[in-house]
Amino acid sequence: MQTRGAPPPTHASTTNLAEILERVLDKGIVIAGDIKIDLLDIELLTIRLRLFISSVETAKKAGIDWWETDPALSSRAAHNALSDENKRLRERIEALEGDDTEEAHSGRELRHR
Repeated sequence: MQTRGAPPPTHASTTNLAEILERVLDKGIVIAGDIKIDLLDIELLTIRLRLFISSVETAKKAGIDWWETDPALSSRAAHNALSDENKRLRERIEALEGDDTEEAHSGRELRHR
């Protein structure tokens, strides 16, 4: 005769994992560490690791929003980068045309004399 045991408590562990994940994303967690390799008092390699895990809202509260300004990750950032480049080019064209206009004007004055 076989006896049936209680089913494994999968629901309770899933709920706990979800609660932990929600808490980590809400509060954020920082993992920091340094790896340094020296050979005979000569520094060969230093790796500094800084990891911040959180939700987007928590990261923004912490002042981290690099994904909004990186053109590779944000279409709005790409549009802003293009607008900035167009603005710089227009200013440069105006400056060059202004120089040409001044030279042409001064050339006309010299011809009239």
